[in-house]
Amino acid sequence: MTEHIDVSDPQLYREDAWAPHFARLRREDPVHRHAESPYGPYWSVTRFADIRTVELDHGTYSSDHSLGGIQIADQAKGRELPNFIRMDPPRHTAQRRTVAPIAAPSSLANMEGTIRQRTEAVLDGLPRNETFDWVDRVSTELTAMMLATLFDFPWADRRKLTHWSDVAIANIGAEDAVVKTDAERMAELTQMADIMGALWKERAAQPPKFDLISMMAHAEATQNLSPREFIGTFGLLIVGGNDTTRNSMTGGLMAMIEHPEEVAKVRANAALLPALVSETIRYQTPVIHMRRTATRDTELAGKAIAKGDKVVMWYISGNRDETEIEEPERFSVGRAKPRHHLAFGAGIHRCVGDRLAEMQLSILWEELLKRDLAIELAGPPVRLYSNFIRGIRALPVIIRA
Repeated sequence: MTEHIDVSDPQLYREDAWAPHFARLRREDPVHRHAESPYGPYWSVTRFADIRTVELDHGTYSSDHSLGGIQIADQAKGRELPNFIRMDPPRHTAQRRTVAPIAAPSSLANMEGTIRQRTEAVLDGLPRNETFDWVDRVSTELTAMMLATLFDFPWADRRKLTHWSDVAIANIGAEDAVVKTDAERMAELTQMADIMGALWKERAAQPPKFDLISMMAHAEATQNLSPREFIGTFGLLIVGGNDTTRNSMTGGLMAMIEHPEEVAKVRANAALLPALVSETIRYQTPVIHMRRTATRDTELAGKAIAKGDKVVMWYISGNRDETEIEEPERFSVGRAKPRHHLAFGAGIHRCVGDRLAEMQLSILWEELLKRDLAIELAGPPVRLYSNFIRGIRALPVIIRA
């Protein structure tokens, strides 16, 4: 019986054991009510088309922090950390518009050379014939560099940005969580806000520059954020610029090692590189779910959703939907519509940095293939205990000389 399936259990994602449960829900009960869970009752939306329906109807399905926000776990009352992804229009629109230029096509063109130069240096500095952690040496390092550039953050302290990202998304219930209590998390994020606040004051006193801190300090929609909104907004930008790309860089490498025949297609035809990037992102699906709250009584796929109900969109399931994607369990570079996936979301909350993430991955895969490195897995991945971010904390690999 599907009522016994609870896909909110973070252990499913740590063990990479989620796929059969979602396959059954898609087949038997694609909009499924879980009456009991550690997060209270919620609806699971597991098919591609139904997820898009919820995403595109932000009037019926709200992201607002006052109703619980964007994760299956409600933000604790009185300790909410608002940001524009946890808002509905018009505030969402004004704040998102402030930071969107950082990932505009002209900005990406200006950054491409720098990203490539750094990627080349990181790959050329990797050891040969000895085991190392791909997550630390490549995925985390490249994303920390990118974040430091986006914020114009002190270069020597760039790994603080990665640490704060880990703090922001940490599941307090995990034995290996970087913080063990909500109070500890808040203390770490308050330290982040102090450091970002000092940079903010400097940028506000200077002419506007093209970095995220300066953009927000000079924009009417963001220059007077409350202390909690300040923490929430910087937490969002750090996680958004770090976790999705970092985990796609790692999950993508694993997929490429496990499917050499797909990599061979790209070696034979460089025009398939964008398809490899899109398939990497679909196959990994770094954000497992997003949640909405119904603002009125409605119906979804024949199910009666009541006002106030928690509605969870499982991107990880939508990207494996057999009715929408041909052979979705396969890592396949030759898809007819490679960008047809849900990993970036849809509608007004679609990932603001999607093109930047694609460019980072494109450069990494291009430079990796150019070097023809013989990379092997040297052990199993260490996966994150989370039902929100499909994270890989460590991946031991070896490059054969």
